[in-house]
Formats: sequence, C-alpha cells, structure tokens
Amino acid sequence: MGSQPKTVASFFSGIGGLDLGFERSNFKVTMQCEIDDFCNQILARHWPHTKRFGDIGGLDHEEIPESDVYVGGFPCQDVSLARMGPRAGLRGRQSGLFYKFASLIEKGLPRVVLLENVPGLLSSHQGRDFGIVIGTLAELGYGVGWRVLNSRYFGVPQSRQRVYVVGCRGDWRGPAEILFEPERGNGHLEKGKSNGTAAVSPFKTVLGDPVAGPVFQGIAYCLYAESARHTGTDWSRTYITYPDGRVRRLMPNECEGLQGFPVGWTMPEKPPEDANELDTMRYHAIGNAVTVNVAEWLARRTSRYLDAGAFDDAHRGLAANAASEVQVPVASR
Repeated sequence: MGSQPKTVASFFSGIGGLDLGFERSNFKVTMQCEIDDFCNQILARHWPHTKRFGDIGGLDHEEIPESDVYVGGFPCQDVSLARMGPRAGLRGRQSGLFYKFASLIEKGLPRVVLLENVPGLLSSHQGRDFGIVIGTLAELGYGVGWRVLNSRYFGVPQSRQRVYVVGCRGDWRGPAEILFEPERGNGHLEKGKSNGTAAVSPFKTVLGDPVAGPVFQGIAYCLYAESARHTGTDWSRTYITYPDGRVRRLMPNECEGLQGFPVGWTMPEKPPEDANELDTMRYHAIGNAVTVNVAEWLARRTSRYLDAGAFDDAHRGLAANAASEVQVPVASR
C-alpha cells in the first residue's frame, strides 16, 4: 500500500455507521450514496466535504472515485423476518437494489466488498436469495465468506445480530482472514456445574439505582427502524423504570449509544420545530444503522488484509479473467 491512504466508497450509507467505523480505522471515505433526506442531513454534518449521491438507481460507475473497498448495507425490508406477511426478497423494490449495487461492483472491481444485512437474508426464499448474493459476487471474481455477528460482543449493550458478507477480488482465502479469528476464544457462557445456580440472562439483569432510579436491563433488545416510538416493538421490551412506578422509552441519545455512535450524532444542523417529528426521524435512522463498533472491527481487519499484500500480481490476473474462466470457491461457517 505504501504511503497511499486506504479508501472506502459507501453505498446505502444511512447515518454513516460503516463510514465512521472505517474512518476510525484510518480509511478515507471517498463518497457516500443515500436516498433518505434526513440521513443525508446527518451525513452532510459529519462529512461536509465528501462527495455524495442520492438514489443509487441513477448512479453511474464513472462517478465513483477509485476506492479499495466498497461497503453497503443494502435495504433489508423485503428479506427481514420482522416484515408482516410474505417476504418479497430480492424481487422486492427495496432489497432488489442489490442488483444495482452488484452492477457498480462489476464495473469498479474494488479489492474488497463488504455487505451488511439482517439474518433474514439467509432464509429468504428458502435461502435462494442469499445464494444469488453469494453467487453474483463469485461470478464477478470474488472469493466470498460470511458471518453473523452480534453487536453485544463488540462493546455495546444491545443484542443485534446481522450477517456480514465479505468479497475479496481474486482471493478465496481473504474473506476468512477478515471475518474469522485464527485463535480459539474462551466463549461467552459460564461453565455449567451440577446442582449449581443457572447463569442469569443479561436481558433480566437489572442495573441502575433501585432507590433513586433509573433502572434498566443489562442488555437491550435489537433496535429496529421503528423502535421506541410504537408499542408492540422494541420499547415495550426495552425500557427504563423508576422506583416510583414511572416507565419511559429509551431516548434517541441512548439509542445512539446502543449503536456505538457519539451522543447527538443524529441531531441535524436545522432540526424541525416539532420535537416528536425529530424523535421519529432519529429513531428510524438509528434503527436502520450499522453498529459502529462492529464496522470498526471489520475495518481494522480489512486494513490488515490490505497491508499484508494479499492482492498481488497473480491475483490481478485471476480477477481479470475470473468471470469467464475461474470458479471461485466460497467460504462459510
């Protein structure tokens, strides 16, 4: 890599969870692409000088600056298990934007691709949609791997499982180097003992001041795009109580912390006068975001992969002919 800074292009940027994680790992964000007006206000506040686009459907590959890595959490609405009724999957209007993203990858051929989505992608249409995602990247010459990561193991008190897909151009070993640790961990559960007391679930662990309050759970349930504003979703399970009987939902600043963002990250330069409208927009954006801590972990490992010189001249030759001549192996766990 020499002295050249590593670069990342961001698609479906949201409020910049992946962008912030990569930036903290010394990547330069070359561009962002996001259609939501509120999210664009937040991106403009934190990245005022970064090239930015709206609808990915109208984005031409020639407008994308040359970048080492493409990242994107393409829309999950059509594959999510939280969706009521049948899931449209990649045939849906929103999740189907994956195909547009794939066409930009095909033309730009970044060294590494990182995709994020809900675990429901794995089962959408009996796994066929996920097969399309993996197969598409492989046909473009990428070695592919994937892993489900939970935000709670990355320093935030929120149980949030997401599937992360990594593609390395012309290198089938690369995804494993980024996604998996070579060493064996100690695990997360206490060792069981005969006739012993069962470990208390962190969801039932009570923290805070039981006399003066507030009191809250040790681990929050997964934040969704509509969380904390509507009964029947998150806030009916994750809430703050007080000894005098008061109960309240999580505030936007608290939700930002559960996603690894600095407090006040989602406050726009010019907030609307209606406080409820502002809260709703903030909750929605935070619930759709990628946890910054997970993004930073992946970014650090991606940086080490790029520094290791894994992309040599032989890989360049392989990538140029992969689509027509090479079957790239797919790694999984």
